[in-house]
Amino acid sequence: MTTDKDIIIIGGGTAGLSAAQYGARANLKTLLLEQMAPGGLTLIISDLENYPGFPEPIQGFELAQKFSDQAEKFGAEIETDTVTAIEKHENYFTVSTTKETYTCYAVILATGAEHRKLGVPGEEEFSGKGISYCATCDGPLFKGKKMLVVGGGDAACDEAMFLSKLSDNITLIHRRDRFRAQPSLAKRVMENDHIFVRFNHELKEIKGDSQVRSAVLYDNKEEKTYEEEFDVVFIFIGSIPQTELVPDAEKDEIGYVITDHCMRSSIPGLYAVGDVRNTPFRQIVVGAGDGAIASHCASQYIDELKGESYE
Repeated sequence: MTTDKDIIIIGGGTAGLSAAQYGARANLKTLLLEQMAPGGLTLIISDLENYPGFPEPIQGFELAQKFSDQAEKFGAEIETDTVTAIEKHENYFTVSTTKETYTCYAVILATGAEHRKLGVPGEEEFSGKGISYCATCDGPLFKGKKMLVVGGGDAACDEAMFLSKLSDNITLIHRRDRFRAQPSLAKRVMENDHIFVRFNHELKEIKGDSQVRSAVLYDNKEEKTYEEEFDVVFIFIGSIPQTELVPDAEKDEIGYVITDHCMRSSIPGLYAVGDVRNTPFRQIVVGAGDGAIASHCASQYIDELKGESYE
């Protein structure tokens, strides 16, 4: 059969935009569907200083615009629309949105993951102004500052260890009396002279002016509340992968889509890229690489469906 598009990409973050560029460059009819503005979480990063090729910090919005412009330059279509359903047929997909219904040979899922929020006062107000969910992204901006890390799992401990290379004043709080992290990792945190661990503690409020200035903490063992000055708050209490559109795809215990080295999911023709898949490292540069790989492999898959394989 002939489909409306060759590849449909769902999600317009870095991974999705990279996939759109490489799909279009492979001369495939490529459509990217994004319910908001292209760029994803990149849009909220004020100064991005670890993306290759930019020795000086670049604003996340500017980088996202460059990704989008480049994808469209090669012929990718980018539409603002919300995908409501994906249906797999024998050798094609139906992708339904609030406006249209499309058919395609391959789907690349780039819907990302949402940082799990604490929901405390000040969290939304100071997001990007001293509240961060990514130590490798924002930690270097606060080198030498007093930092608060919230969480007790592997991510919180890993990120606290990274931050301890940037500052000797890291406070790590966890609401329970022991870490949920792997014992070996927890041991390294406890032995780190730059990290001060406070168990049985919860973050109740974040205060500041134009920037985070302090945090209100609750000691649930002593049952007392107190306020302490901090320059930045890092929150690592997990992420929520956005996988509602692919309930039948194989996922790990947390809910991330499991892929192989070609970004293929357990459903033939369905690829997952960026933060929605079970990647060990969630960074903009990794998402860009995922998108390129997925489109390359999807192109080979489509050639085989069309009987155009030259092997």
